[in-house]
Amino acid sequence: MDPDATVPRRSSGLLPGLLLVPLLWSGLALGTLAVDGSPHRVLYDLLSEQQLLEVEDLSLTLLRGGRLGPQSLPPDLPDLDPECRDLLLDFANSSAELTGCLVRGARPVRLCQTCYPLFQQVASKMDNISRAVGNTSESHSCARSLLMADRMQIVVILSEFFNSTWHKANCANCLTNKSEELSISTLNFLNQFNNTLTCFEHNLQESIHGLLQLRNYSEVCKNCRNAYKTLSSMYSEMQKRNEHENKAEPGTHLCIDVEDAMNITRKLWSRTFNCSVPCSDTVPVIAVSVFILFLPVVFYLSSFLHSEQKKRKLIQPKRLKSSTSFANFQENSN
Repeated sequence: MDPDATVPRRSSGLLPGLLLVPLLWSGLALGTLAVDGSPHRVLYDLLSEQQLLEVEDLSLTLLRGGRLGPQSLPPDLPDLDPECRDLLLDFANSSAELTGCLVRGARPVRLCQTCYPLFQQVASKMDNISRAVGNTSESHSCARSLLMADRMQIVVILSEFFNSTWHKANCANCLTNKSEELSISTLNFLNQFNNTLTCFEHNLQESIHGLLQLRNYSEVCKNCRNAYKTLSSMYSEMQKRNEHENKAEPGTHLCIDVEDAMNITRKLWSRTFNCSVPCSDTVPVIAVSVFILFLPVVFYLSSFLHSEQKKRKLIQPKRLKSSTSFANFQENSN
């Protein structure tokens, strides 16, 4: 017996496999309905085992987006060059890190002080994509492929979202001019904020230890007054400096980290602990208030005295007239 009659011959190239791909697709389409004697069974009877393996490998390659050969797919199939793909992956990784940092720093707000290096990194990756690195056509092709190839423009949308979030948070007001690090005033404020919270926590624990002082925050108000006043003064100075430096932009805010830290401290001080800081201008304020309160009294008193004087002037001629007439009557009677 000829051994070639029993052993199936191995395919010599890709052409038989390519011719059998349509058959395999039709067989797979009917595979879910196939039973004994169906077209699916007939297909497997016509093919050898090795040919089936080759065809299945080719079909999986097509399904996974692989290339069958240099001329098997159209040359204008949308694809990225290795350089462009690296730029896209770098932007994707940087965007993922920045997004995670923004979400983690959402409450309490820690956006500017923790995420500014990642924001600078995303901005740098976007610059590498958008601007032409050199005069090569590949750089222009990357910009067109990644930024303008479709209607959605996902890369552009993400970049605009990050820029808008950074602008609304006013993070530039917490950084140096080159946005490379936190400014000295911001660092000093954040350090004082941490010291103030530490003072709150320390004195709050001491107050809770006593059974009779379970809800008494007098120790917090007394021992942390200086820390709170220092923090409030630093915030006021930062506001004045920001208004002075941004005269052309009225209503500009400090960065969201500083504003949120000050809001948290004020709520704890006034609402939770029910503390108050005496104003240094108490005497002038009280004097002006007393003066304003006594203005109506002075007005009505002066009006009353003036009316009494007029009344006396009107009554005096009547008394004189009556006394004169009485004297005349006495003279006539005599």
